Amino acid sequence: MTLPHFFTFLRILISPFFPLLYFKYESFGISLAVLPFILLVLLIICECSDIFDGFFARKRNQVTDLGKVLDPMADSITHITLFLTFTQGVVNLPLLYVFVFLYREFFISTLRTLCALRGVALAARFSGKVKAVIQAIAAFIILVLMIFYTAGILSLDLFQRLSLFSVAAAALYTALSMGDYVLANRSHIKQALDVR
Repeated sequence: MTLPHFFTFLRILISPFFPLLYFKYESFGISLAVLPFILLVLLIICECSDIFDGFFARKRNQVTDLGKVLDPMADSITHITLFLTFTQGVVNLPLLYVFVFLYREFFISTLRTLCALRGVALAARFSGKVKAVIQAIAAFIILVLMIFYTAGILSLDLFQRLSLFSVAAAALYTALSMGDYVLANRSHIKQALDVR
């Protein structure tokens, strides 16, 4: 267990607390007005751990194959868990947008696995990291908007519409990043799948 791996696993372990607190906040004696602050702190911890695992992996020369797999997986688990949670309750996001995130991850993971079985390693793309950042920004926006909503500054309708716009933008870039990944690796994909 290296320090970078610790930060990656921390992100994975924190993720289930988003739905647990969001759905059961009253059971923990948390008010709706306090809830977005707690979720925001958890999200900040997750995103900081993402920064730290990469930083320490490079600084300590602890970049590993396991870390290369776990890091994007931890990002996906965190963001998809959060957005799936937000399809319920006051945020009420359309599930369709979350499917874009899910399909992108399943598609890319399947491609990587198929190519790896044929001895072809697909390189990660910068667009994939940008995708993770944009998804994190969308999650931050929703939680900040939720603070304004619970404080009575935003109406429920405006809160939900602004949340929808932020997730729609993240979903659009997520779809584009999938296209970028396929185009950039198309020769490797053809070689691995033996497409003629």
